[in-house]
Amino acid sequence: MAKPIGPLCNLNCSYCFYLHKENLLQAVNKWQMSDEVLENFIKQYIQGQTAENIVFTWQGGEPALLGIDFFEKIVAIEKKYSEPSKNIENDLQTNGVLLDESWCEFLKKNNFLVGLSIDGPKELHDIHRLDKAGNFTFDKVMNAVELLKKYDIPFNALVTVNRDNVRHPLKVYRFIRDEINPRVIQFTPVVEVKPFETVAPPFWGEIENPTPDHPMAQPGSEYSIVTDWSVNADDYGDFLCAVFDEWYQNDFGKTFVDNFECAIGQWMGGLGHMCVFSPICGK
Repeated sequence: MAKPIGPLCNLNCSYCFYLHKENLLQAVNKWQMSDEVLENFIKQYIQGQTAENIVFTWQGGEPALLGIDFFEKIVAIEKKYSEPSKNIENDLQTNGVLLDESWCEFLKKNNFLVGLSIDGPKELHDIHRLDKAGNFTFDKVMNAVELLKKYDIPFNALVTVNRDNVRHPLKVYRFIRDEINPRVIQFTPVVEVKPFETVAPPFWGEIENPTPDHPMAQPGSEYSIVTDWSVNADDYGDFLCAVFDEWYQNDFGKTFVDNFECAIGQWMGGLGHMCVFSPICGK
């Protein structure tokens, strides 16, 4: 995974853990990955892999801000260093706002997989996912969905589970399943300490690691150390259980939920294909 534009983004999602790194890292506005670093990164990553499939995941911020020309350059460098025994693939993680016909033509031509961020139906998505001017983004994301389907581009839906949409598990799941119909659904819980904008995780104090049932760990509590939009642990568990029951009864083998596929794989003695469920990252 690479973040070739760092934390720069065209949205201002309230729960974003990364936007504020623009100030924290003090990179003097030089966020775009240089051509030299880009080529070295691609070259070394290809040469360092022993697996047959090599996947580059381009994330941000919003990587589409770099423009199609930048990604044409990526594809050209990959071809330059590709090896006959290896298959190179690319994933683009995006909020979808900038996707248009030109982007989709490029993505289709170069076999990109798209990860699209969407938090459920309009009334839930637009609570937190606003642009820099404070405008709602749901309609633009749905336009991206239609374009991805039009060009037959495979895409996954990444759903950020926060304190608001966690209370509507079936509304969220059924909307994503029926209206978005992605290849894979992934649920990611939001849990942020209140000073996350200025303090990196390794520098949290010992007192900022309370047990899950302590008032300090409860979003909305007067003494909570986490943001109000953070998801409560029990609520997240209830969310997954409700979605699992619906999925198992009606959609098993038809709709793929990353969280469940990973859990079932581990129950069957395999390894977790998601890093957070594995002893180590990668491989």
